[in-house]
Amino acid sequence: MLKFFSRLEKTRGVVIISFAVLVVLGLVVAGYNRGGGTAIANPSNSREALAKVGGDEVTVADYTLLKKKIENQYSQFGSQISLAQLGMTPERILDQAINARIALQEARRLGLAASDEEVRDLIQKQFTDPTSGGGFDFQRYKDYVVRNYGSVTLYEQSVRDALAASKLRAYVTAGVQVSEAEVKENYQRENTSFDLTYVPVEAAELAQKITASDEDLRQFFDAHKTDYRLLEPQKQIRYVFINQEKVGQKLSISDEDLRKEYDSLAPENKMAGVRVQQIVLKVADPKLEQDVLNKATVLVGKVRKEDLTASEEEFADLARGNSQDPATAKTGGWLPAPVKRNPNKKPASAPGNVADLLQNTLDWKEGQVGDPLKTGNAYYIFRRGPAVPKTFEDAKQELLVSLRNRRSYAVAQGVAQKAEDLLKQTKDPQKVAQQLAAEANMKPEEMVKTTGFIKPGDDVKDIGSSPQFEDAVKPLEEPGQVGDRVGVKDGFAVPMLVERRDPRIPDFEEVRDKVAQDFKESRAHDQLEQTARDLAANASGPDALKAAAGKLGLKAEDEKNFKLGRPLGKAGADPALDAAILALKSGETTKTPVKVGDKWVVVGVSNRKDADPAEFDKQRTQLLETALRERRDQLFDEYLTDARRKLEGKGGITIYQDTLAKLEELEEPAARPPTQGLPIQIPPQSK
Repeated sequence: MLKFFSRLEKTRGVVIISFAVLVVLGLVVAGYNRGGGTAIANPSNSREALAKVGGDEVTVADYTLLKKKIENQYSQFGSQISLAQLGMTPERILDQAINARIALQEARRLGLAASDEEVRDLIQKQFTDPTSGGGFDFQRYKDYVVRNYGSVTLYEQSVRDALAASKLRAYVTAGVQVSEAEVKENYQRENTSFDLTYVPVEAAELAQKITASDEDLRQFFDAHKTDYRLLEPQKQIRYVFINQEKVGQKLSISDEDLRKEYDSLAPENKMAGVRVQQIVLKVADPKLEQDVLNKATVLVGKVRKEDLTASEEEFADLARGNSQDPATAKTGGWLPAPVKRNPNKKPASAPGNVADLLQNTLDWKEGQVGDPLKTGNAYYIFRRGPAVPKTFEDAKQELLVSLRNRRSYAVAQGVAQKAEDLLKQTKDPQKVAQQLAAEANMKPEEMVKTTGFIKPGDDVKDIGSSPQFEDAVKPLEEPGQVGDRVGVKDGFAVPMLVERRDPRIPDFEEVRDKVAQDFKESRAHDQLEQTARDLAANASGPDALKAAAGKLGLKAEDEKNFKLGRPLGKAGADPALDAAILALKSGETTKTPVKVGDKWVVVGVSNRKDADPAEFDKQRTQLLETALRERRDQLFDEYLTDARRKLEGKGGITIYQDTLAKLEELEEPAARPPTQGLPIQIPPQSK
């Protein structure tokens, strides 16, 4: 294949190929087009088998490369996505690799292999910038592929496999059709809007209106006594509490202390932010997105060295000549203010704007150039510049808070230890509080607290649900027995057992509040459907629905510009609710309530705006193509599922669980994939 590309250096023409194949390539060379600025690391060279699929093996190297591709695919969202948070466990990643192998086997069985010319044309398209007039850059192609895939041969095999999988999908879904009537009906459903008045009828709301006599509650308790059985002992605890914040208020922290703290900071913690250069390439038309991405990719390839860096001057020249953000282009791409770390930005969250994308640059080395990232209608290329130092004065308040917090924790812990020692001697929490009040910077009455009768899992007043507190209380069996100090909300506690009650059926008065709550909820559930039916029967229109709801002590809600398929405020989402709303005209209400989860809903339409037929006509081609693609996706998924089921039925798939279990212990690999080919995710096709 190298000889094909040697000749291509003399060619400036662009081979036209389908959008679907470009999608395939986007998966195959995900590290070239995606990511937060780091190229795909070469996968492990381990040929140890993770699974056997028919006559093929899925190796550790296959798995490792697929995992890296998934990580880089999600890194376009501007942050380091946690695969675990996405539900991408090792088992699921291996499952994708197995499905990809099955697709390739099916393609081979049906004679759908890719030719050298097809592989050549696809790679030429990806590594040629159609907007610059430049031809295929063979050396750039070779350097990139060797750096990221180990060799040109291995890379081209992965492209060949991706093309074969794409051909299989086209073959399987060739007969799929969708009718215009079906697409038009779906368009009308999705684009008709409603102004609604609705009333969710919920048991919790009805329960608040229900009154219960003492006799009602006692009768309910007698009928359900065993429901209130206490299966674990209950303990009443009195504890000495040390508030960390109040202890810290007494601490004196000098400028000298803060200066020492500042001097001891690691270099990265003395950084107020980083300067960043950018190149912005706007996507004026969605149809041109691939061309814009290709151009951005070429620009990165021109300026970025093998160590992923570029000089300030080179990047500035590219920004002046290519960036479509006039304000920064004229300054060589420099942003006017440094990028500062946002502590509220979660590592695995998706970006909503450019500021989110820029957070990546804080973790890059100076000079590093990232891969193109998209948000909104533009692709962004960033280069990290020098760090902006954080002076002592800039850091002073932050250092004061941090140092006071650390010191107050240590001092509060020391006071709590004294309280534990004294309480074990005296068995008198009040006396301990009086003795330590000044040191704790608290009043004695603030320091002594008593719980109700509690058991594991209970929400303890002022403490909450605390496994640590439960562990400290667990060994206490005799009244007066004192436990070890324990960290709790806002400080430390030293617990002492006041009384212990064995498992039992409690007296009515002990659980009166719980009985009252259960009684009201039970009555509310009994009345729920009938109340909703009475409401619907008395609502001839949206205004009448509001009036009827008020008489029943219920609250009507309004929702403007509602569209089907979305949750309806407090009512939630349900296909039956959508169907009921779609059937209504302006001024009408549902004649019967709709069951949504554990509630009933009555809804009225104050205004209905049907979808504009002219807009459908404008979007007709795109809507038909989208519907066809989705139908093909569904059919191809079913095809692969069936092929896998047949293979499993023959015992043709074996997963080596012991090897899979060891994967998380492996270091980040830095080697090449096997020659058999890479696991390929099957892409969607537009036509």
